[in-house]
Parts: sequence; C-alpha cells; structure tokens
Amino acid sequence: QLQLEESGGGLVQPGGSLKLSCAASGFPLDDYAIGWFRQAPGKEREGVACINSSGHKRVYADSVKGRFTLFRDSVQNTVYLQMNGLKAEDTAVYYCAADSDLAVFGGTWYDTVVYEHWGQGTQVTVSS
Repeated sequence: QLQLEESGGGLVQPGGSLKLSCAASGFPLDDYAIGWFRQAPGKEREGVACINSSGHKRVYADSVKGRFTLFRDSVQNTVYLQMNGLKAEDTAVYYCAADSDLAVFGGTWYDTVVYEHWGQGTQVTVSS
C-alpha cells in the first residue's frame, strides 16, 4: 500500500517561501503522478499543481502559477512543492495525492476523486 507523508509546513510572513515535501513509502513514487491540493477553513479542497510520473509534465493552478514549482527527487522518493512569494490567501492545509498518469492526466488533474492515495496534510500559515 502506497503511503504518503507531507512535511515542511509552518508559519511564514507574506512574501516568504516554504518547501513542502511529499515522501512515499511502500512503492516508488516515480510510478505515480502526484498532485498537490489545499484546503482552507470553510472552503473546498482545491488543486494546486500536478506532476506526471516522469517529471516532464507539470501543471499549475492559475492562482499559484509563477510562484510555485514542483519537482521530483527519485533518490529520496519524494516530490517537492517549492512555494515562493507566499500570500495570506495561500494559508491552508496542503495535501499530496497520487495515482497513475492515466487516471490523473486522462481525467481532470485538479479533481480530488481522481486520486486514490492521500497524505494527512501539513499546515501552511502566511501571516505577519
């Protein structure tokens, strides 16, 4: 069973940066497309970004384009979400999720129902 664990969240000032990690155990993460989602209090979970299994295809929500970057580290069996230029509206619990390239990019990458495997989330708070 693929298990995912997020880390790297915390409190940061507006304009600051954080790097979130999505680490896997049980299976090579390179076999999966990985999506990042976030959920703010009282709001629905929304797709932030997604990377395919090879790492050659990345997609981003308009709200984070140009500020967030996804990349893989196969040795560490981890996918990272580098977040720069953070804003108060980025405050949320961030989740990573995994499924096959076919499921994710054959469907709608930002739809939560596409993903079978989920982590527990890490809190990101952007505040002065």
